[in-house]
Amino acid sequence: MARRRYIITYDISDPKRLRGVARTLEGYGVRLQFSVFECLLDSMRLSKAKTALAEIIDSTEDQVLFIALGPEASDVGLSLESLGRPYLERTMVTIV
Repeated sequence: MARRRYIITYDISDPKRLRGVARTLEGYGVRLQFSVFECLLDSMRLSKAKTALAEIIDSTEDQVLFIALGPEASDVGLSLESLGRPYLERTMVTIV
């Protein structure tokens, strides 16, 4: 199953739900900033992540955005640029 690279970012209004969302996403990718994760996900893991997050958030107050950056195979053209502290490529850890 082909994996795609996603940026997942969130805006959660309640501290308890915020911690739950962060802990959940730590199982799917690596944190880039406080509320931003980079995740390599196939369609099944993406679906599981969405289901897990939907059980945590309040859909009337919170927001989770999934930004698809394309297939993992197209990473050769992927360009990440930062201002300030440099972007450091992180190793993806898969938890089964």
